[in-house]
Amino acid sequence: MCQVFISADPHLYESRARSVRLHGVATSIRLENLFWNVLDAIARRDGMSVPQLCTKLHDELIEARGAVENFASFLRVCSGRYLALQLSGGIPQDASIPIASLNAQRVLATEQWPMATLSAVPQPALATRAA
Repeated sequence: MCQVFISADPHLYESRARSVRLHGVATSIRLENLFWNVLDAIARRDGMSVPQLCTKLHDELIEARGAVENFASFLRVCSGRYLALQLSGGIPQDASIPIASLNAQRVLATEQWPMATLSAVPQPALATRAA
């Protein structure tokens, strides 16, 4: 099993920081190259640069949630969900179809991401040995 994961190109899990301006304020975001690659694919679909996508996501997150707790983690989750939604068929593989043109409710209805519901699943109790 591990060979599937450890054979990844080390460049993919190297992290790098990028400077992004969010409404005129420069901020640095550190992500692994794999996530920057996925964010670039998302941005290109809708005719944006990665900094423009980050600004849009940040603004919409503020509007929906009122605050941004950990933006780098949010971007990692966005990347994972994008890939999972492509696998489930919610987001077409055809990169010429902008994400903004899709019906969000239809896309989300295809979500089969098991991690989305993991926190709702009770964890098995630890076995205790009788004394």
